[in-house]
Amino acid sequence: MTPRQIQILKSIVEEYTQTAEAVGSDVLEKKYSLGVSPATIRNEMAALTAGGYLKQPHTSAGRI
Repeated sequence: MTPRQIQILKSIVEEYTQTAEAVGSDVLEKKYSLGVSPATIRNEMAALTAGGYLKQPHTSAGRI
C-alpha cells in the first residue's frame, strides 16, 4: 500500500466513524485536503477496494 493510499484509507475510516455513511471522493477532497483531485482519490479508492480494504455497497455509492 502506498503512502497516499494509507492517507486516503485513514481519512475514509475517520469520516465513516463520524457519519456512519459511505464516503465519496468529493467529501474527502473538500474535507481532508489530500492534495489530489477527486478522480485520483476515486482511482486510489478502487485500488483499495480491489485489495479488500474497502467495500462499495452500490456502483454509484461511496465506499465503506
